[in-house]
Amino acid sequence: MTVTSSGYNPEKPMENRVSDIGPRRYDEFYPPVIARNKGKWLYHEFLAPGVLVHTAESGEKVYTLRCGASRLMSVTHLREICAIADKYCKGFVRFTTRNNIEFMTDNPEDLQALKADLSTRAFPGGSQKFPVGGTGAGISNIVHTQGWVHCHTPATDASGPVKAVMDELFAEFGAMRLPAHLRISLACCINMCGAVHCSDIGLVGVHRKPPMVDHEWTGRLCEMPLAVASCPTGAVRQVKVERNGEEVKSLAINKDRCMYCGNCYTMCPALPISDGFGDGIAVMVGGKVSNRITAPKFSKVVVAYIPNEPPRWPKVTAVVKNIVEIYAAGARKYERLGEWVERIGWERFFSLAGLEFTHHLIDDFRDPAYYTWRQTTQFKF
Repeated sequence: MTVTSSGYNPEKPMENRVSDIGPRRYDEFYPPVIARNKGKWLYHEFLAPGVLVHTAESGEKVYTLRCGASRLMSVTHLREICAIADKYCKGFVRFTTRNNIEFMTDNPEDLQALKADLSTRAFPGGSQKFPVGGTGAGISNIVHTQGWVHCHTPATDASGPVKAVMDELFAEFGAMRLPAHLRISLACCINMCGAVHCSDIGLVGVHRKPPMVDHEWTGRLCEMPLAVASCPTGAVRQVKVERNGEEVKSLAINKDRCMYCGNCYTMCPALPISDGFGDGIAVMVGGKVSNRITAPKFSKVVVAYIPNEPPRWPKVTAVVKNIVEIYAAGARKYERLGEWVERIGWERFFSLAGLEFTHHLIDDFRDPAYYTWRQTTQFKF
């Protein structure tokens, strides 16, 4: 990348800038109807699950067809998406932050033709390529991390559990029968690039053992100060050990301080943490980002550990489906899952869900339970 070294204008940061790195400016890709009416939209409506219409002050309308998609796609699948956008939407298409595809058009006839076309497209195994839904009071696509496909610190897979869970909840994706919208997320380790800490239901991979130390390779593969600095709890330190009769520099893990996050492995490949038998999934409930009705909330752990059971993760899937069903049956209209739980009380929630309760599960990320239990009239227990 090359930038001019003089005459930089902070009011116009792109002026005289020369670069071939990074994405183009986003507003270059707006459909014309959206570019003309940006900031001037009056309202939007759900015409059907997965189908929205936005109406502008000018009277113009844009129709959006939302359908589910996988986070990891083949080039062939991407080309098919582009071909669909070229045929019905003048080449315009967008992806949401939850891995949904949105095709947009200002022509209602193109909308109906597009919907009919997508309903005929299926994978060789029979599943729909472009299932329409994910809007309103239903379940949108599960946002997730990379899992075993690519990430180097996962305690569980991402694509596998997500596929298994959504197969069970697929009917909710194409309907809007829940009290409010419900968001499910999955992070394959507690570094949480899947944002499970603020989702209605969060699935997070958990390691249960500290990293192993391969003294033969620490000095060859690792910048040891970086490995020490990467630990958020100060559990990694430099030591000297004897190896083949020779004293060498290495690392040691304080097991009492380790929280099994795997950050140190990111800096030092000689500190592997994955364990095929001990790793698994924790289930969290009640988080949200929205400010509507109540303040944003962190999720709370309701199941501390479920072992990995590939390829279909039956225990995890059963827990999630059960939570969704009791929420659908018991919550009031517009009430998010966490708001419903706080209204009925956590003890009642655990009873309805058939989950084992321990005092270790109700806490937050900053203070121990001593400071947070029964300290406000808003907390029910």
